Amino acid sequence: MTAMFSVSLSQIINEHNLTPVYLPKEADDILFFTPEVNRPGLALAGFFDYFDNQRIQVMGKTETAYLAQLGDSMKDSLERFFSCRPAAVVITHGLSPGRYFMELAREYGTAVLATDEGTSSFVAALISTLNLELAPRITRHGVLVEVYGEGILLLGESGVGKSETAMELIKRGHRLIADDAVEIRRVSPKTLVGSSPKNIRHFMELRGIGIINVRRIFGIGSVKITEQIDLIIHLEQWNSSKMYDRMGIDTEYTEILGNQVPMATIPVKPGRNLAVIIEVAAMNHRQKVMGYNAAHELLKILGVAEDIPESIIKTTPFDSFD
Repeated sequence: MTAMFSVSLSQIINEHNLTPVYLPKEADDILFFTPEVNRPGLALAGFFDYFDNQRIQVMGKTETAYLAQLGDSMKDSLERFFSCRPAAVVITHGLSPGRYFMELAREYGTAVLATDEGTSSFVAALISTLNLELAPRITRHGVLVEVYGEGILLLGESGVGKSETAMELIKRGHRLIADDAVEIRRVSPKTLVGSSPKNIRHFMELRGIGIINVRRIFGIGSVKITEQIDLIIHLEQWNSSKMYDRMGIDTEYTEILGNQVPMATIPVKPGRNLAVIIEVAAMNHRQKVMGYNAAHELLKILGVAEDIPESIIKTTPFDSFD
């Protein structure tokens, strides 16, 4: 069964600096479960076939101008609209809702709010907030850091060195988003955003030392609340019998919440500077996103066909110089 998430009207009021004009009950008790927003132009004209009263209704200059030109019919139009009991209506551009509008809102228990912001910009910001707050989500055991602007999710078995690697990255000027538990939200078909649960935000566990507060020790610039997940790096103990990718010709992906995320596996053994390797991985990933692949360029220089045999993928051209 799919989990249901909600966002309260109080969160929306605080996020978008809305002015409550009328609230039928406490804003914390008015909940929304859909990221969809509606401008009720067709509803005011009498078409309700696809009207969803659970959506936030946004009315701007177009809707108020339409109501004004209805004359005596305006009351009937508003009566039909409010009789559907919409949960909340936001009036934009600092417009006044009018006496009859407010009478019907009170009668049918509809929250009314106001903002000076333009309709289009407000709707865009509101949808962005709802998409984030209502996004499907899971929690993964791992560490999320920002390295050169890239969101890197470190995964691996307990004790492999994820937190220690993150600590070294923080000392090198990068930022921690989450340690141990990473809450991942699918905010679009192409975007995953990671954050830390509030009760452990900015805290990190280092074996032998204990719990530390990264923000307190390294300053506000060492942490971040959320970050898009651009690359997953799986850390595992070095296995001499396993063949690791030495070319990086093809990108491996892993699926999280239906989204495909690029992934790399980095073997861990004494003497490897994982922080530096992850820094390079972040920069190399960005180059690939921008259309440059160093392995493809090298093979092109060496005159190797694009249909690359498996034997070449398991080795590198540098082997010929050994």
